[in-house]
Amino acid sequence: MSPTTKTARRLAALAGAVSLAALASACTTVGPDFQAPEALRTNAYVGKDEALPAMAGLDRTGVGPWWRALGSPELDAVIRQALTDNPSLAQADATLAGAQSALAVARGQAGPQASANAGIDRERANLQAFGFTGFGDIKLSNPTFSLYSVGAGVGYDLDLWGGNKRRIEGATARVEAEGRRAEAAYLSLTANIALQAATIAALQAQIASVEQMIADDEANIELVRKADALGGATRLAGVSAQVQLEQDRALLPDLHGELAAARHALAVLVGKAPADWAPPAFTLDTLKLSAPVPVVLPSTLVRRRPDILAAEAELHAATADIGVATADLYPNLKLSASLTQGALKPGDLFSYDASGWDVGAGLTAPLFNGGALKARREQARAAARVASARYQQTVLTAFGQVADALAALSADEAALEAQGRVERQAGERLRLARLAFDRGGGTMLEVIDAQRTLNAARQSRARIEGRKLADAVRLFAATGADWRTA
Repeated sequence: MSPTTKTARRLAALAGAVSLAALASACTTVGPDFQAPEALRTNAYVGKDEALPAMAGLDRTGVGPWWRALGSPELDAVIRQALTDNPSLAQADATLAGAQSALAVARGQAGPQASANAGIDRERANLQAFGFTGFGDIKLSNPTFSLYSVGAGVGYDLDLWGGNKRRIEGATARVEAEGRRAEAAYLSLTANIALQAATIAALQAQIASVEQMIADDEANIELVRKADALGGATRLAGVSAQVQLEQDRALLPDLHGELAAARHALAVLVGKAPADWAPPAFTLDTLKLSAPVPVVLPSTLVRRRPDILAAEAELHAATADIGVATADLYPNLKLSASLTQGALKPGDLFSYDASGWDVGAGLTAPLFNGGALKARREQARAAARVASARYQQTVLTAFGQVADALAALSADEAALEAQGRVERQAGERLRLARLAFDRGGGTMLEVIDAQRTLNAARQSRARIEGRKLADAVRLFAATGADWRTA
């Protein structure tokens, strides 16, 4: 058997001894074991005196991305592009990757550690430093030589109190937390894109409504001109009709400005500069819910919303940190073994006479640190209480957001129903006012007033329809709807 093979076997035997000792060690894991918080004890989102919206239905699972319920292929395409190009998602993914690497570090540090070394040194020995000056008249000269060495070492922390286990547990929980935050970022992005699309659609409807109002105003002016030609209209009627026209025209600049801002915001969400990307022409006709908005049970919400799950994972990590700080209060035992081959000539490097080895165990225990270790454990306990309170607040906030979205949708439905009645009555009033004016039994002021009422009703309906669509999107997001593309 060659000297190299013998050396390798010696090193393998030493590593095996350390590993067997590690496996044989009976360790205790100190610190509290994590238990998932109890769900909020409520079976409803809104009070008994509050009505649920008609468009809110039972949760539908396994139907793919939530925004497909809006029935817009254009929205699907925009969201797919944003999921690829949005920088905030890249940031979330990179943060998650960092947490995963931290977990790999914790796992690696908890296992056996092995290292190898090799070196060559050129030395000149100082014999006089050791009292060797010569023999009689013969003086010794300091020799110069080369020293060749190779070696390896193995070490293992027995982790008697489970501190390393708790570190791995905490790192695993933080990976979970970052993963949930990434999901929350994706859900937030898709919801914000849909909200901007709804805003664009609502503004388009309002602009169309104002343009119709302007067309009606111009028709009223034409009526005045005809009546004036027949001697049946006053100058006041003509001025009033012109004033109404100019007032309605003045509504357009602000609406166009809001529309431009919504388009710019959508471009940024997609990950593009506003000058380099134009959104589709979303309208209320192309953005419509094809099915009821799914609402999960309260007990399911806490197991579904990514921000709640992230807060729970953070609480888990904070609980594990208590175990890490507690383990630091107790003695720790580390095993080590090393093998070194050293020789003056390369050919002798792997001979048995050139070998040296050691196997040992080192015990360290804290004796006096000014109470720092106990204070660190109390700090970890306080951090866990903070994480617990943050979790509870996250849950309450989530329930509040769902309740707000449900109440808003219920109000939108009632407002649309009422506004429909107003618009029908205003349309009938305008029809009768124009008929009376044509027959000489009414005034242009009555026609203008009726037109103003109908215009206001149309504007309100467009705003409410857009608001209802936006509130439906908020409900999707509040219930933690699935954002994953099929």
